[in-house]
Amino acid sequence: MSVGTHAIDIRTSPHIKGQLTTDTIMLHVVYALLPVTAFAVFVFGLSALLMILVTTGTCVLTEHVLCKLAKKQTTVRDYSAVITGLLLALCLPPAFPLWMAVVGGVVSITLGKALFGGLGMNPFNPALVGRAFLQAAFPVAITTWAPAFWPKVWSIERFTSIMLPTVSLPFMRPESVAAFIQGVSLDGLSGATPLAKMKFEHQATPLIDLFVGMTAGSAGEASAFLIILGGIYLCARKMMNWRVPVSILVTAAAVSGAFYLSDRQAYPTPMFMLFSGGLMLGAVFMASDMVGSPMSPIGIWIYGALIGAVTVLIRLKGGLPEGTMYAILLGNACTPLIDSLTQPRIFGARKKAVKP
Repeated sequence: MSVGTHAIDIRTSPHIKGQLTTDTIMLHVVYALLPVTAFAVFVFGLSALLMILVTTGTCVLTEHVLCKLAKKQTTVRDYSAVITGLLLALCLPPAFPLWMAVVGGVVSITLGKALFGGLGMNPFNPALVGRAFLQAAFPVAITTWAPAFWPKVWSIERFTSIMLPTVSLPFMRPESVAAFIQGVSLDGLSGATPLAKMKFEHQATPLIDLFVGMTAGSAGEASAFLIILGGIYLCARKMMNWRVPVSILVTAAAVSGAFYLSDRQAYPTPMFMLFSGGLMLGAVFMASDMVGSPMSPIGIWIYGALIGAVTVLIRLKGGLPEGTMYAILLGNACTPLIDSLTQPRIFGARKKAVKP
């Protein structure tokens, strides 16, 4: 279209462009994860640090190689692979064998992301896809935990030595390589997390230990306080929909509260349910993934309620002490259906007449 001697280029809406880019949002998610990651290293030591480096490096390298094989520009600069690697490490035991961590990183990027076309097209959280694969392939290793602050809170030993399972060779028992490893300790390995103690032994863990991070469990279960701070940071910068974690946590508290009121001796308190296990990490950093969560506000509330309720039901009535991973993956799978059922009516459009 031209007016006089000047040409005007008219395009379709939207005409307003936001200042936020995918790279910027992903970088700030990394910033929000850094305190949780640093505290995990402080709590669990060198073994946790090596696992974080291995999973993150594997995810970045895998994505770069897949981009090269597909003959397209590498996408590692959007930080999505870094986030996948960090989240995968944070939902694994701190003494998890490094070779298994490599397998998990490759699966996360290949099956959880690249298979569906890359960033923005993956229906499931890639880190949880990798974690689910590892749970099925290596059930013993993924349920071998280390206590927090091994051997003592202010001891430097956990920063100068590693736990033996970390460096076990593929398909070999850790004891078979002990003679070749220097400065490795077997001390402190335990199989009891707060959720396992509550489910199988009816033994409660003090809430302050759960809130601050003084318990055994996955690397990212260390501090609910730091996870909440990371979520507040992202919400304040409008890089995360606050409705996702709020709906999950409110539903989990309500459902677990109903169980608790029905039998206070058999079921834990709602506060224990919120701060234990991977619920806080999953609600803030995994379920809030923009790709795997619904778009409409009411759809998000339904999505969060589904995840919160399923998590509690698996924990209290299922065979496993933890259910956050399965609940989020189920929520991701239901997102297209939720979106289709909660689409707002087009402005100016009339409702379809119901046929008699």
